[in-house]
Amino acid sequence: MNRQGIAPELVLAAVGGDKTAIANLLTLAQPDIRKYAGFHCSSREDAEDASQETLWLLSRRIGTLRTVAAFPGWLMMIVRRECARLAGKFRHAELTPHEPFASRPDLELRLDVAAAIESLPEHYRRLVVLRDLRDMTVDEIARDVGLSREAVKGRLNRARALMREYLSK
Repeated sequence: MNRQGIAPELVLAAVGGDKTAIANLLTLAQPDIRKYAGFHCSSREDAEDASQETLWLLSRRIGTLRTVAAFPGWLMMIVRRECARLAGKFRHAELTPHEPFASRPDLELRLDVAAAIESLPEHYRRLVVLRDLRDMTVDEIARDVGLSREAVKGRLNRARALMREYLSK
């Protein structure tokens, strides 16, 4: 990732909210993001969409980066997630692993998933909404609700298990 000469000082300034540093970081990171997306996405169109989404997320979430050294891996993780999301392999795979779900009409499945979310106890429902609908990271959710990262991950796993149980009835 650092082949484009992205200085740690630039990343640090961007993390601190410097708008010029963020703009420069976007410019310098863009070629590597496009190349990486081209390798991981299933089509040229998906690679372009993943690149654009990654750049947008980079500009929006750079302030959440904890250490400058983590920047390359963090950015590439975003690209991989976007490629997977565009390929339809991301969140929906967990909720539709069985044929009965896959054969349902899209509107019916959406209504069933919404009902499954509504059936959750409030403390689980809030986490699912923050993670899966508002696309917050586990760390962002932990800060927002005042829990540890591990507690958030555990509750999300439990919530998803409850949703799978609800959907399989």
